[in-house]
Amino acid sequence: MPITSTTPKQPVLRYVQCPGASKTGPNGLASAVAHRMAYWDWPAENTHDNSHVVLAVHGLTRTGRDFDVLAQHLSTKARVICPDIVGRGRSDWLADPQGYQIPAYVGDMLSLMGQLVQEAQNQGQPISQLDWVGTSMGGLIGLGFVTLPGLPIPVGKLVLNDVGPVIEWSSLMRIGQYLGKSGQYGSVEEGAAYLRSIAAGFGPHTDAQWLALSQAMFRQLEDGSVTTHYDPAIAVPYQALTQEASKAGEATLWSLYDQVSAKTLLLRGKDSDLLSVATAAAMAARGPRAQVVEFAGVGHAPTLVQDDQVEAVVRFLLDTP
Repeated sequence: MPITSTTPKQPVLRYVQCPGASKTGPNGLASAVAHRMAYWDWPAENTHDNSHVVLAVHGLTRTGRDFDVLAQHLSTKARVICPDIVGRGRSDWLADPQGYQIPAYVGDMLSLMGQLVQEAQNQGQPISQLDWVGTSMGGLIGLGFVTLPGLPIPVGKLVLNDVGPVIEWSSLMRIGQYLGKSGQYGSVEEGAAYLRSIAAGFGPHTDAQWLALSQAMFRQLEDGSVTTHYDPAIAVPYQALTQEASKAGEATLWSLYDQVSAKTLLLRGKDSDLLSVATAAAMAARGPRAQVVEFAGVGHAPTLVQDDQVEAVVRFLLDTP
């Protein structure tokens, strides 16, 4: 069943204050106590449906605008919130690069959740349903978030996009080859061509689809050229990671996964070098026993732009027949 076209719309850019010092960057001045996390707010078409919130969280070097296509479809029946994780997109840059790690990101998501819950209560329409979509890093943040005790709203459904407790070391090494190396390009189109050269795993896209995915990946410099949108310092903790530490972290991630009570959908690119067949099979057999959907011709990670990918998530989250 093909996805039905929706009328193009645009999200609202909003911010939440989070604990942790920031430095002067392209999005703001330094603060000794706080940083701002930007998020893209897609209100539901019918105001009543804003009680159902979907948090969609991007991958390591991406932004919340990755979910534009998916959010347009989900927002027919839910409010979709797509943050730019700190150091990326429109969010502030951290003073301490060691803050660019999963536990701190989970803390920022708690700040965001607190703001959303309070605002919804003030408007007389409390959040009644909360779901999570996480691509790669966003999925790991999700594992940390959904298993926190005492959440004001428990996560009912969890979508993990090409990520699990075991992350293949060869994939981490591949990503490390370009992470933090902020190039400079004459135009967004030129930058998009470079991104395409290092992101073959995203699978086939039309030129228009790829350009749309790339627009938010760059910020303009004073001379008119563009550079990558993120703080190069996000690479600092990543570069310190060892294979031994990565292996040791698997036990922690499996422990979190086994605690997940949310109904879980696991998406996998059939050619993924990050999420192995064996790990996906184990995730289907333990913990929340994820439903696994694979996409042929795609590696790491499905972009949730193509119709079959969008349909799988929409059907799971909105219970569409």
